Amino acid sequence: MYSRLKIFTGNANKKLAEDISRFAGIPLADADIFKFSNDNSFVKIKENVRGADVFIIQPTCYPVNDNIMELLIMIDALKRSSAQKINCVIPYFGYARSDKKDQPRVPITAKLIADLLTTAGADRIIAIDLHSEQIQGFFNIPVDHLSTLPIFSRYFEEHFDLSNVVVVSPDTGGTNRARKLANRLNCPLAIGDKRRTGNNDQSNIQNIIGDVKGKNAILFDDIIDTGGTVCKVAEALVDKGAKKVFAACAHGILSGEAIDRIRNSPIEKLFITDSIPLTEEKRMCDKIVQLSIAEFTALAIKKIHINESLSILFR
Repeated sequence: MYSRLKIFTGNANKKLAEDISRFAGIPLADADIFKFSNDNSFVKIKENVRGADVFIIQPTCYPVNDNIMELLIMIDALKRSSAQKINCVIPYFGYARSDKKDQPRVPITAKLIADLLTTAGADRIIAIDLHSEQIQGFFNIPVDHLSTLPIFSRYFEEHFDLSNVVVVSPDTGGTNRARKLANRLNCPLAIGDKRRTGNNDQSNIQNIIGDVKGKNAILFDDIIDTGGTVCKVAEALVDKGAKKVFAACAHGILSGEAIDRIRNSPIEKLFITDSIPLTEEKRMCDKIVQLSIAEFTALAIKKIHINESLSILFR
C-alpha cells in the first residue's frame, strides 16, 4: 500500500522529519543537501523516485530564505527525477504574515512564495496553522490545511482544571482561533485590544475585553515571534486580576529577545509545537513546553497517499 511512498527532508527541521518518519513506519529517503563554499545550495536525490508519491518535510523557518530556496531546489530535483507526485509538507509557512497589501507600495510575499512553489513543480501543499486561511487561495494546487487545535485541546483537557479557565486572544485578529479553543474546552473567551504601530513589531495593549478576574488565562495564538505582544497581554491580564497566565501557540519563532521577555513575564508556561526547531538556549528555558505534531502529520501523509479523508485529524 505504501511501496511508492517516499519521505524526504531538507535541513530545516530534521528532528521533526525523523519523528514523522518513525510514526509513519517509513524510513526517510536518502538525499545529499548542502551548500557549496560559494553559498550555492545543492541537492542530489540518491535513490530511485520514478513514479513515486514523494513528501518533502521542510518548514520555511529561520534561516527563512535559505530554507525556501532549499525546498524549491528539492522540488526541481525530484521533478527531474520523474517523481509522479510532489507533496510539500510545510509545518511553518514563512512570510505568512505578508498576506495582504495593508500599506502603500508593499508586496504580498505569501502569494509570491505560493507562485514559486507551484512553478517549481509542487503538486500539493500540506500546511499547519497558516497565519490566515486566505493563503490557501494563493495556490492553484490542492492545499491541506491542518490545525493543531486538537493537540492543544487534548493537552489542556488532560492537564488543566478547566472549571476556572478563560481562553484569551491577544488581539481581535485571532478571535476566531481562540474562540474555537474556548468552544472545545467549554470555557469563556476574552480578547486583548491591541494597537500596532509601524513595522517593528511594537504594539500597545489598550484593554482586555471580557472577565478574567480570579481565572487562569490561556493566551492562544498561531505565532509568537518576538514575544512583545503576548508578554504585554499577560501583564494586562494580571492587572485585570487573572490568577495565572499561560500561553500557547502553534509556531514558536521566538526571535530577538523573546526568551528573555518570556522569562521575565507573568507567563507560567508557554506551550508550543515542534513545527520550528528550538536552539539550545530556547530548550533550556524552563517555561517552554513542546508538544509534538509528528504523529498527526504522519497520519496525514499516509491518508493523503491512499486518498482517504483527513477529517479524523480535526476531532
